[in-house]
Amino acid sequence: MAETLGRLLVPLTWANLVANIGIVVTGGAVRLTDSGLGCPDWPTCDADRWTNHPELGLHGYIEFGNRLLTYVLAVIAIACWVAARRRRAEHPHAVWLATVVALGVPFQAVIGGITVLTDLNPWVVSLHLLLSMAMIAVCVALVDHVSGPQRPAAGRTASRTTLAAFVVGWVVLYLGTVVTGSGPHAGDAEAPRNGLDSQFLSHVHAWSVYVLIGLTVLLCWLARRTAHAVLLRAALLLLAVEAAQGVIGFWQYFTDLPELLVGVHMLGAALTSAALAWAVVAARGRAASAPEDAAAGPSAEPLGMLSR
Repeated sequence: MAETLGRLLVPLTWANLVANIGIVVTGGAVRLTDSGLGCPDWPTCDADRWTNHPELGLHGYIEFGNRLLTYVLAVIAIACWVAARRRRAEHPHAVWLATVVALGVPFQAVIGGITVLTDLNPWVVSLHLLLSMAMIAVCVALVDHVSGPQRPAAGRTASRTTLAAFVVGWVVLYLGTVVTGSGPHAGDAEAPRNGLDSQFLSHVHAWSVYVLIGLTVLLCWLARRTAHAVLLRAALLLLAVEAAQGVIGFWQYFTDLPELLVGVHMLGAALTSAALAWAVVAARGRAASAPEDAAAGPSAEPLGMLSR
């Protein structure tokens, strides 16, 4: 079994990434449908019951369904860790990257439990989302480590610009959670808000986005100037995600935050985290992929295809 998983290392790393992005989307659906306290207790769902029951209504099914997805994440993360162990000679850093992701799953479950026990405290909810963003970033590093394209290291200026964009990008993500904590979509009608001025925070968040876009444009120019194809494609992808997020952000701001747009914006935040991480790893040099990975089929080369 372990040997079979070893051969599936590349698709398992991608499954890890997709699953962690997916849990952000489903978590957003829980909040946007006011189902955050559909299961009012933790680790049980309600009092001494481990599962939801009809008395909890639709909200109970939605919240409990999201909890069940945590087990899917755990299975994928453990399988990926076993596969990384089998291939540690070829990919020496894959084991510890897979370990970080695997340990993040139960830690995330505990933070999720604290959000329930604190009646969806917005600061705890913010931490819950940011942890998912961090896990997405680690998943991208893992994917690149086992199947990323060959490339030289970027120059000092481009590397520093990439790191600056990464830091500012995380400021953008954090401020987005603070804005959300002051807005109307609390996850439950009785959930507390952080009490901050939502309109002012929205402008501060937008200013940080402008800085991030400026750094990303600079990074595109530096990558093109130095003919670093992989970094250029990573920077262009990041810029495209930022542009889409900007359009959606303004759209939802001027239409009073409709639930569907807010959900799409949360997906965009997850993709922003992934794109930021890929820009960072793209700036680092990487030797050619192992022959076994190159022969693994289409799933082994998505990052490589973007570099051609």
